[in-house]
Amino acid sequence: MNQDSTPGFLHEPDPDHPGWMRWGFRDPTRFTGILGKMIARVEADGRVRMRAFPERRHTNLSDRVHGGALLGFIDVALFAAARGHGLVEAGTAVTVDLSTQFMGAAMADKPVDFVSEILRETRRLIFIRGLVEQGGEVVASYAGTIRKPTAK
Repeated sequence: MNQDSTPGFLHEPDPDHPGWMRWGFRDPTRFTGILGKMIARVEADGRVRMRAFPERRHTNLSDRVHGGALLGFIDVALFAAARGHGLVEAGTAVTVDLSTQFMGAAMADKPVDFVSEILRETRRLIFIRGLVEQGGEVVASYAGTIRKPTAK
């Protein structure tokens, strides 16, 4: 099994989705536990696609995926992109900034994809941008920066 070296981190092949890796923490009481099932894979063009499976608990009163839930998924997608390219391991990297532009609504009854690309990596930072897609439609765009962990 392909597991991350951090025991609490979940990064292993997903038996229900060949070619995809399960993504998140093993402890469901951590933040990603509220986000539910997420899987990720590196695409042929180098972008990293993270797929989330929204649930009722992620919806607003319009029965669409709540913007706050999408922001949580986007934040995780930044780390899936960096990890997908081996730039960070599970641990203490942090989000420095995240800018999001909402362009539509995501339905809660279909998977949502977060397609990220690494723009640049420096000694301390990783710059990432991406799109939130559902059913071939763009729901949002985002750009974020991750600060790598400090070496001990």
